[in-house]
Amino acid sequence: MQRRLVRKLDLTRALSKVEPNPSPKAHLEQYTITPKAAAEILYLAAYTYDDIVDRNVVDLGCGTGRLAIGSALLGANETVGVDIDGIATRRAFFNAERLGVNNGTQWLTADVNAVRGFFDTVLQNPPFGVQKRKADRIFLKKALEIGNHIYSLHHSSQENRKFVRKMEMSEQRLLPVSPSPFLKNFILEHGGEIRGVYTLMMETPYMFKFHKRRLYKYTADLYVIEQSA
Repeated sequence: MQRRLVRKLDLTRALSKVEPNPSPKAHLEQYTITPKAAAEILYLAAYTYDDIVDRNVVDLGCGTGRLAIGSALLGANETVGVDIDGIATRRAFFNAERLGVNNGTQWLTADVNAVRGFFDTVLQNPPFGVQKRKADRIFLKKALEIGNHIYSLHHSSQENRKFVRKMEMSEQRLLPVSPSPFLKNFILEHGGEIRGVYTLMMETPYMFKFHKRRLYKYTADLYVIEQSA
């Protein structure tokens, strides 16, 4: 059985070994979450909300598997990663083998709308809708259909972006913030209830021709959601 990692530093180091997509596609907004950001999200889910250890987890839009593999390393019962890009899921399978969690992970190449079943926990770093409007809503709606507890990253609201400088100067990685009115209403309309919203620092290196800097820093809002009773 895979030894469960309990130190955030150990998890971050392990997730740094997850190889990225060798041919990311701009229209799918395939930006890999950093090891530090992934570890922060997973630790919050595992040890603040008790939604990872011994749970059945699905990672929608899993890319090369960083969140799904991290869940397995923290002791998830079973983890499924879903991505429309076969190159990404093949790399995720390789990454899972490399980190010794291939027995507890499954990888599915499919559109998220094809996912059926019900999971204890849904993790997702969906497209923010920059290239395709409302793309994040498709993921959020599906997550609310198939999951009991949901961790979903979204573009920060204008109000929450003021925390960027504070986060850059602080060792605190996650800062509680208010939800955007639109997402709050969308979640309520689709049977969810917000348990918390946290802003965290994200980084994206130069990846596509339209990028003009070597490194982009920005904030994203993590929505922690549960199904309404």
